[in-house]
Amino acid sequence: MSLIKHFETPENALDAASRGWPKLAGLRHGLARLVPESADPTVQKACRCLHKMDGWICTFWDSDYPQSLRQIPDPPALLYGCGTLPEEPALAIVGTRHPTTVGRIFTEQLAEQIAATGTVVISGLARGIDAAAHRGVLNAGGKTVAVLGCGIDRVYPRENARLYRQIIEQGALLSEYAPGTEPLPGHFPGRNRIISGLSKGTLVVEASRNSGSLITAEFALEQGREVLAVPGGIDRETSYGPNLLIKQGAHPITEASDILEILGMGKHVRKRQVPSESADLNLPEPANSVLAKLDLNPRHSDELADESGLTPMELSAILLQLELQGYAERLPGGRYIRGRQAY
Repeated sequence: MSLIKHFETPENALDAASRGWPKLAGLRHGLARLVPESADPTVQKACRCLHKMDGWICTFWDSDYPQSLRQIPDPPALLYGCGTLPEEPALAIVGTRHPTTVGRIFTEQLAEQIAATGTVVISGLARGIDAAAHRGVLNAGGKTVAVLGCGIDRVYPRENARLYRQIIEQGALLSEYAPGTEPLPGHFPGRNRIISGLSKGTLVVEASRNSGSLITAEFALEQGREVLAVPGGIDRETSYGPNLLIKQGAHPITEASDILEILGMGKHVRKRQVPSESADLNLPEPANSVLAKLDLNPRHSDELADESGLTPMELSAILLQLELQGYAERLPGGRYIRGRQAY
């Protein structure tokens, strides 16, 4: 920003820094043709990469620069993107890279419900809660934006390659770092301000004491955005961050309707009810009764055996069948929760 004030226009500043840099405003089509032979090799490489990806560059001075980012204290001067940036109101969902199974499933379901209202979900494409949030939106056919701590041509982490491609189709990849930039640790705190800045509020699902998600929440507060958190058991390391935020005044969240009410966004959300009976799944007894005892609160197999009156061997066979059908999910320590297919 200081350079622009000195040189009066971004074009003058860029020309002073590198004589071959093309005019950035509106640099969305024919990137390769706009780069002169005299341009810096790094510039040429970045623009060729964007052209190959059908990517684009947006500057702070362009009319289609996200209005929500204009309002934050330190807006990025350049945004590199691929896909289409949605214009609808957005919610940021962030959390630990090492979530509990319950946290992962809850995040997917919540994101799916939020997306069904037409709300955009913003996250960082990291493993764990971020990936679960993107996946839930994609399952609902909604729109999502992934803000990266590297160039948009870098898939990080590699395990999210499929999500990376799907997000381009149903939303956008976004970064303030030029193509070719590696995912260095120092890049991620800065990208967090973009995640929160694009959103009306930031929801932290699970986060340990040193989680970068708490940095995102701090940026949201500085930007005048709402901070929301999912409370968790005090015995869980990943509950530390959300519980701390709630103690400091963040909104406690247990379902999608809480978020929509607080942020004043879409009003119609289909609640994911856990039925007391599972007859609609055409399960025989006693499998139907066992499934009715499962929800997102982990239940130990011994507890289920006592309540159902089944022998451990009988219950084990039923739980295995439910697990194979996707109606139940086994957690470490012999505990079970209701599976995604049972909702």
